[in-house]
Amino acid sequence: MGCAREKALLACLSVEGDLVIREAGPADAEAILAIGRELVEDGDTYVFAPTTTDDELKAYWLSPAGRTFVAVLDGRTVGCYFLRSNYPGRGRHVANASYAVGRSFTRRGIGRAMAEHSLEKARGLGFQAMQFNLVVSTNDRAVTLWRTLGFRIVGTLPKVFDHPTRGLVDAYVMHKAL
Repeated sequence: MGCAREKALLACLSVEGDLVIREAGPADAEAILAIGRELVEDGDTYVFAPTTTDDELKAYWLSPAGRTFVAVLDGRTVGCYFLRSNYPGRGRHVANASYAVGRSFTRRGIGRAMAEHSLEKARGLGFQAMQFNLVVSTNDRAVTLWRTLGFRIVGTLPKVFDHPTRGLVDAYVMHKAL
């Protein structure tokens, strides 16, 4: 995405403050790790086990198999996403991404800004679709966001996620042509 287009996209979102979404660098690793630790502690959106180590989180969010981006609000890293191919070989034209917003920065439009940014990046990289393989059905904010951005639920995986307070719950496979 060109710089002017990226600024226009961010300007039309309802995030208060100066939000910049950029490719992550080595200096971002600790902030990404802190956000990842919150996901492990919460346990309600990602399959990370409670015993997930910092090295495992870094390997996931900073894998060379994709590209990691950070959302920086007023100079502070408040979110990240990881964009990669969903499948190798003949399925490499379908993108996949993982997103996380720091706990104290939710409900500010940062997730939507990263989602829209990732869709533009995916298009720019030549992906023809984006697919999420496991969206926890009880994660209402994510399901609603993806639907408003044009994703469809193309499959339901019965009781595949062990939610810390609700027990076994369904997850969705969601897809959008780019």
